Amino acid sequence: MGGLRPWARYGLLVVAHLLALGLGAVVLQTLEGPPALRLQAKLRAELATFRADYGACLPPGALEELLGTALAAQAHGVSRLGNGSEARNWDLPSALLFTASILTTTGYGHMGPLSAGGKAFCVVYAVLGLPASLALVATLRHCLLPLFSRPVAWVAVRWPLAPARAALLQAAGLGLLVAGTFVLLPALVLWGMQGDCSLLEAVYFCFGSLSTIGLGDLLPGRGRDLHPVLYYLGQIALLGYLLLGLLAMLLAVETFSELPQVRAMVKFFGSSGPVTAEDQGVILGQDELALSTLPPSTTAPEQAPAC
Repeated sequence: MGGLRPWARYGLLVVAHLLALGLGAVVLQTLEGPPALRLQAKLRAELATFRADYGACLPPGALEELLGTALAAQAHGVSRLGNGSEARNWDLPSALLFTASILTTTGYGHMGPLSAGGKAFCVVYAVLGLPASLALVATLRHCLLPLFSRPVAWVAVRWPLAPARAALLQAAGLGLLVAGTFVLLPALVLWGMQGDCSLLEAVYFCFGSLSTIGLGDLLPGRGRDLHPVLYYLGQIALLGYLLLGLLAMLLAVETFSELPQVRAMVKFFGSSGPVTAEDQGVILGQDELALSTLPPSTTAPEQAPAC
């Protein structure tokens, strides 16, 4: 495949991407189609039962109009029937969570601006806030990534490892740390506190948040009667989780993207020339720089020449 022209490589990449999209669509259609049809049939049966019992008391079309209004309000996060803690939309914790979902591009979709002024402000706020957020994340990544490299550098010196193997160890360790601290542990806490969701749903929510997918079908505390103090604390905790978790996820992705194997794959699709040793050795040079920052006392003593 090294002799392929650049346009052939790009075409291969596009075809592979389209195949992945089609495969995902077919799998989701197979898995989600039957449950959606069953839920639709259940809803129709309940509506038919309601009309049979109370249809004589309602004018024609009144029920459909009421349901349409309720669903339209629900789409903006306004209809929280029977929940006093969530009935106050756009309080300070909810507004903070909404702005964080904009700046982290999570976009849960659980609430949205109703006024024209609010929509215009969201556009301007995102245009100005997203570059500032990216600059902040880049600065923090530049400061924190060498810090996470120090343990691996110490291990590489203690037990002599090749730079490529040390880089792989660093990526695997950081990935496991992020997965355990920001996905598995929060999912266990959410599973224990939120009685109406399974562990799989909790993991699904945590991963969807950190990957900025944010489908909005799950949200902690949504639809439950919570004390106002618990509700506010939960919103603030979710805000901190979004900011810290997204930074940790970006650190892990950056570490994996600098692996020699990943860079070689990117080089294959990005240029028609062969993969050079310089391209493969960028991460190795970074690891050697990290190793060189250790104090001289930690390095292994030189072997004395044999007599």
